[in-house]
Amino acid sequence: MWLLRKFPALFAALLLFLVSCSNRNIGWGVLLWYTDEPPIPSGTVLPIQVRSNIEQAWIAGVPEELQTPEHRMVEISLPHLEFFRTRGGAEKYAAAFSALAQSYAETIQDGLPIRDKPENNARRTYRLKEGEIVKLLEKAEGVSAISSTGAPLEGDWYKVLTKSGSTGYCFSYRLRIFQHTTGPLGDEEVVADTGSDRDLERMLSRIWYPESYTAMINSGRIDIDALARNYSFQSGIANGKARIRLENTDITFPYRKIVKTGDKSWDFDSTPLRVTLQSETVLEVQWEDEEGAKQNAVFVILPVPIETVINQERGRRENKYQALYVRGPSFQSSNYGTLILNSSAGFTWDEVNSLPEGMISGSVLGSGSLDMDYYLSGEMVERYTGALALRLNAVSGGRRTLVFAYTLDNQGLRMEYIPGDYVNGRTVGRRAPSPFVIYFSTEG
Repeated sequence: MWLLRKFPALFAALLLFLVSCSNRNIGWGVLLWYTDEPPIPSGTVLPIQVRSNIEQAWIAGVPEELQTPEHRMVEISLPHLEFFRTRGGAEKYAAAFSALAQSYAETIQDGLPIRDKPENNARRTYRLKEGEIVKLLEKAEGVSAISSTGAPLEGDWYKVLTKSGSTGYCFSYRLRIFQHTTGPLGDEEVVADTGSDRDLERMLSRIWYPESYTAMINSGRIDIDALARNYSFQSGIANGKARIRLENTDITFPYRKIVKTGDKSWDFDSTPLRVTLQSETVLEVQWEDEEGAKQNAVFVILPVPIETVINQERGRRENKYQALYVRGPSFQSSNYGTLILNSSAGFTWDEVNSLPEGMISGSVLGSGSLDMDYYLSGEMVERYTGALALRLNAVSGGRRTLVFAYTLDNQGLRMEYIPGDYVNGRTVGRRAPSPFVIYFSTEG
């Protein structure tokens, strides 16, 4: 077989000469897995000349209409061909196989099992990776798979074959079934016939973001960390992989066709994904998670690019910090020591561990960063200049965050501690009933 791979034309010619001299085949086979070179569709009946147990391969003749000077013989992995002693037996099998001859499937779930029987509790013989392709061999009668809610999942059991040669049974709920006749497997063209459907064009061409992003931008209270996670829905029209990214959700739906199902609604064929365009800027997305539970989310078009929002927010925070820094940068308290800011949003606080018990869990170092990433609620805006977070380096590693509402005046800095129960996300909601206040004076 080394000779076949190293000198395919020479070996094919030699083998063809030997075969023609003997004028014998050892049998006939039905190709189960498409070959690239030469391109032979699965389901084709082939004459078999040699079986190599060392190479675990068949040597078969290429049909005359597919032959080239370099390809008159083809090497096929043993599991990728069904062997018969007679041509009649092969043709009978090919006729029964014809309904699924060009049917393959791509898994849309990492770790999807192949089992030795068409039952959910049967022994697992193979675990598929996300995006792995299998060949459908036959539809099987089996026990319906059940979702986490107890409802039967849609789909069928199939006997399948992997590229590596493993066989077994797989339930189709997490398979994207497609037809393949030519070209490399997995490179099938994505079909989305937009025609005059401007709504579909609009949906496919945009990145859609969670509606919470719009609410955040409209309120002016920007969580840079949340925006930087880039939660979104993308149709994946370029590569045939739609993707939903949300908190606690990151799921991909490989597909090859988008089908219109109603007014401004489309299915991503062979997946449990459906989208509905509610308006030019609002998209509802429905899908089923890995347990079969139905999910939905609303996505929107942002009024400005995310990068612009993030850069503007960084500028706002820098301006807030500079206003504090130029008022100091050294602030002194007769009871709690000296707080010194530096030009890169860091600080030192020599007597930070003198803060009341309960404010800090564990020992902290007298250094850290000062961040302007918190906001005041409406009722507190008139009382305070802003809100800040002191992120203290801890002795045991990591950081401890203290949130303060603060006021700058001509004499110095007044900071009022806000316990976590009075902070909602990044927003300071209200004062504590018995507020703890530190007043730092400054020179100049």
